[in-house]
Amino acid sequence: MFLTNKNLATARKLCVATIVILGLGGCATYKEEFATINSRLDSLDQKVQSAAQSAESANQSAQQANQRLDSLEGRVQQLEAAPSRKPRG
Repeated sequence: MFLTNKNLATARKLCVATIVILGLGGCATYKEEFATINSRLDSLDQKVQSAAQSAESANQSAQQANQRLDSLEGRVQQLEAAPSRKPRG
């Protein structure tokens, strides 16, 4: 069986069509993977934002506790420096 120019042209068209179809099919797969990755990144971003808010809240609570301790420190020093009481009786 000999290939004619017409047969060669048809074979070329089929090869090009096959390559195009396979190439486009690969793009769809990448789109799905990128969508999955973007979804995971969005989820991680939300978790990071939540953790940052929790850390900020904990920092504010720690600052308030330190202020309270500082205000009590003077009173404790006064009590420790006061002369001891004599027991009754």
